[in-house]
Amino acid sequence: METDDVPLDDKAKRMRDLLSSFYAPDPSSTDNAPSNPGTLDAINTTSFDADQYMNLLIQKSNLEALLQRHVEMAAEIKNIDTDLQMLVYENYNKFISATDAIKRMKTNIVGMEANMEQLLDKIMSVQSKSDGVNTSLFEKRERVEKLHRTRNLLRKVQFIYDLPTRLEKCIEAEAYVDAVKFYTGAMPIFKAYGDSSFQDCKQASEEAIAVIVKNLQGKLFSDSESIQARAEAAVLLKQLDFPVDSLQVKLLEKLEQSLGDLQLKTNDIENASMESNDPKQGKVSDSVHITAHEGSVRGFAEAISAYRVIFPESEEQLIKLVQDVVVKHFETTEQYVKGRISSANLMCVLRTIWTDVLLMDEVLSEAVLPVFSLEAAQIALKQHVASTFNYLLQDISDALLRVTVSSKEAAEEHSLQVALEASKKAVLQGSMDVLLDFRQLLDDDLQLLVQLRDFIIDWVQEGFQDFFRALYDRFLLLSGRNSSSRQDQGLTGAHGEKVLAGLVLVLAQLSVFIEQTVIPRITEEIAASFSGGGARGYENGPAFVPGVICRIFRSAGERLLHHYINMRTQKVSTLLRKRFTTPNWVKHKEPREVHMFVDLFLQELKESASEVKQILPQGLARKHWRSDSNGSTASSRSNQLRDDKMTRSNTQRARSQLLETHLAKLFKQKVEIFTKVEYTQESVVTTTVKLCLKSLQEFVRLQTFNRSGFQQIQLDIQFLRTPLKETVEDEAAVDFLLDEVIVAASERCLDPIPLEPPILDRLIQAKLAKWKEQNPISP
Repeated sequence: METDDVPLDDKAKRMRDLLSSFYAPDPSSTDNAPSNPGTLDAINTTSFDADQYMNLLIQKSNLEALLQRHVEMAAEIKNIDTDLQMLVYENYNKFISATDAIKRMKTNIVGMEANMEQLLDKIMSVQSKSDGVNTSLFEKRERVEKLHRTRNLLRKVQFIYDLPTRLEKCIEAEAYVDAVKFYTGAMPIFKAYGDSSFQDCKQASEEAIAVIVKNLQGKLFSDSESIQARAEAAVLLKQLDFPVDSLQVKLLEKLEQSLGDLQLKTNDIENASMESNDPKQGKVSDSVHITAHEGSVRGFAEAISAYRVIFPESEEQLIKLVQDVVVKHFETTEQYVKGRISSANLMCVLRTIWTDVLLMDEVLSEAVLPVFSLEAAQIALKQHVASTFNYLLQDISDALLRVTVSSKEAAEEHSLQVALEASKKAVLQGSMDVLLDFRQLLDDDLQLLVQLRDFIIDWVQEGFQDFFRALYDRFLLLSGRNSSSRQDQGLTGAHGEKVLAGLVLVLAQLSVFIEQTVIPRITEEIAASFSGGGARGYENGPAFVPGVICRIFRSAGERLLHHYINMRTQKVSTLLRKRFTTPNWVKHKEPREVHMFVDLFLQELKESASEVKQILPQGLARKHWRSDSNGSTASSRSNQLRDDKMTRSNTQRARSQLLETHLAKLFKQKVEIFTKVEYTQESVVTTTVKLCLKSLQEFVRLQTFNRSGFQQIQLDIQFLRTPLKETVEDEAAVDFLLDEVIVAASERCLDPIPLEPPILDRLIQAKLAKWKEQNPISP
């Protein structure tokens, strides 16, 4: 419809104006404010001038605007006509309905006056008959009432005369409640006629009441009586106007002494938890323990109720008393959750506490124990979540610390592979067990846990976030990254012991496992079972951010892998330092055999390869070879021309040949020495070898050699070529680094004349044969 194009506010305003114009005979009364007739908005005013409006519109608008205004005014006119028509229809319907209503009222009123007159006649007749009956029965009713009052008075008189006997019977039966009730009922008569008509009865009753008061006092101060019996005695004494306000402090002390039986004991909690978890024990003893405790609390609640009746002004003291009960309950619980307990055990304790709270809240709701308990339970539950994650962290640390090398038997018994698998299981299965355990807190219908559901979800998510951060710090601590003291075997760890290189390698691979497997699995479980929360506030962001944890352990894995390589390199560097600082290289003797440091160096590489083989997977089989065209010095016979020049006895020619070697290096193919370390056996071993050879080159640069010293370095390095190439994947880089060591030695040599090839080959072959005898599997 065309009316839909008009805004709702404009349409409502127009309807109000139409109604005002219809019902107001004076059009001026509907104008709240005068309008300027010289503006385009004056069309709805009473002073509207059509000619002036048209002139003004023509002056301010172009042809297109005039056409548009024409279309708008046509639409408005049509809408106004429609609204007026609807108003006429609606008013016409209302007039018809009013006419019909008036006709019906006129029809119904006819005959009503006659009916009202008949009703009035009947009422007057009934009233006259009622007055006649009252007049005839007046004398008899007064006589009956008088006899009834006399009868009641006689009963009271008889009750007063029988009161001493009744009191004696109550004393014999120890029915002190009935005795006090009888005596207090007779007190008004004794006060009015006790000194005249009922003097003997009053005296006998007072003697009986004195005996009752004495007995009640004995019961009140008797330690053998229960708190309920003493409270009842105090109530009766108070009804007898006996001064019991002085007993308030003593009764409160008695009440406080009874708190010892209400406290939860750690042993009782553990026994109840063990019995609830052991199906063979049955639930009889557990239920008996809970019933006994509940009975004690119920009796305490009844005592509180009685004490409150006796001393209404003691409400603050009672509130403090019941709150102390709950506080001690939760203090015991907080001590209990510090140990390794399950959520089921904690729920058993919380259920018992919540039952106590509800029993005491029934008699003293002013203490707001449910709210008070909710705050205390929040602390206990949060502590339980934190304690559970701490124990999980400890389990993972224990699995990692089984890596020992105190002896060969221990190393075989607790190999790196076993430690890695145990650590993976501890992290993944332990995390899943923790989630399953916490899930019981969400599935339980205990009102206390239902109210804290969002908090529990947030605590679990925050707990995992903090747990993995703590696990990252524990990895660094175990690896010795936080220690500044360096040892021969590695860095000092968390317990002051030397950090094992194998442990660092296990930590690196475990970090990768956490990033790629554990975090995605935990994220799925949290999304499925622990979604929601929000009690910590959405402005603080999500509690568990898996992306951050993944980045942390990705970085940790890389750092630990490099740390392992550095530890292995440091051990070799220590060996090289002893090798190059011990002898006098300027007075070195002619080489007879390959030096024993080569055996130690290869033995260190063998140990590293054995560790890496247990932990890391094999990489893609690729070898980097260099051809003879790129100037390689892979063997003693690779460049016969250079060997011939190097065998000359003339020192000047030898130095010229060394210069030629350096110039030839400029035209060699560029070899990339250090590449990114990957999580493969070949990559780690190759990087370790490269760093060791680079360290060897630096130690060579710090020494000055004679001819024999240079030849010894040449012999050792030449022997290393074969076993190292069989160990690493980047043979080109290793070959280049070995060449660099020989070149560095020649630069630091006073007379750089190498060994003759036959002699070099003979010494190397002798060492290889001896090496094969000692290492039959790998040379």
